[in-house]
Amino acid sequence: CVMKNPAAGGGRWVEVPPERLVSWIVTFGRRHGAGLVAHGDAGGLLTFTAADGASAECHPPFPGAPPFPRTPPFPHPGEGAGPRLPDPEAAAAAMAAHAAADRIVGVLLVRLGGYAVGVFAGSPPQLVSSKTGSRPVHGRSAAGGWSQHRFARRRENQAATALRAAADAAASIFGPYGTDGLDAVVLGGDKRSAAGLREDARLAPYLNRAVGRFLTVPDPRLTVLRDTPREFGAIRIRLTEPEPDGSSRADQVN
Repeated sequence: CVMKNPAAGGGRWVEVPPERLVSWIVTFGRRHGAGLVAHGDAGGLLTFTAADGASAECHPPFPGAPPFPRTPPFPHPGEGAGPRLPDPEAAAAAMAAHAAADRIVGVLLVRLGGYAVGVFAGSPPQLVSSKTGSRPVHGRSAAGGWSQHRFARRRENQAATALRAAADAAASIFGPYGTDGLDAVVLGGDKRSAAGLREDARLAPYLNRAVGRFLTVPDPRLTVLRDTPREFGAIRIRLTEPEPDGSSRADQVN
């Protein structure tokens, strides 16, 4: 079975904006039968389990546990599950509120030859400071011999110059806020280029605050940067649903 956005270990990933989470969970419960049960843990993970065995494992977009409603003083007996929450809908509303809370978020998108850096504030997030740019980096040469070596050195120099320009932009945009002034940092572009920025000591405090979610974008332009709140603010849900024969759809993903 081929599944869109398959998740490692089974199931598939679904991204839901905070304002739609409660209705999404209500629909999920209706689709899979009565008796929806919710469990939350100290890290903010929220898991809904339906009567037919379907589950929706909700991951908050930012570090810090959402303020889930008060839990009973006994744990759920399921392996690895957190405490059972008395009101699934209220728990979903708490996660949605946590995801949509007013934060100052730094975003750094970088690909070889281009970058976009910005700071978002407010709820919903608004871009309050930004800088974008590009530097030429030539493709690989098919020639051999010394010509290829010269071309490779020139390309390496161009790549280093492009990454330095991206680092300069990030330092200038994030600098006025300082690490204490940014609630979170979101990275994106391509991972190889982003990893190259870790060699710049100026950015180390900011990169250490980066969330786990990486935004893969094809071209770090201003319009792309403006759209990133839809991605970095979404709640990621690992959805596992049973097949008509009663088996788990997660088991069908290879």
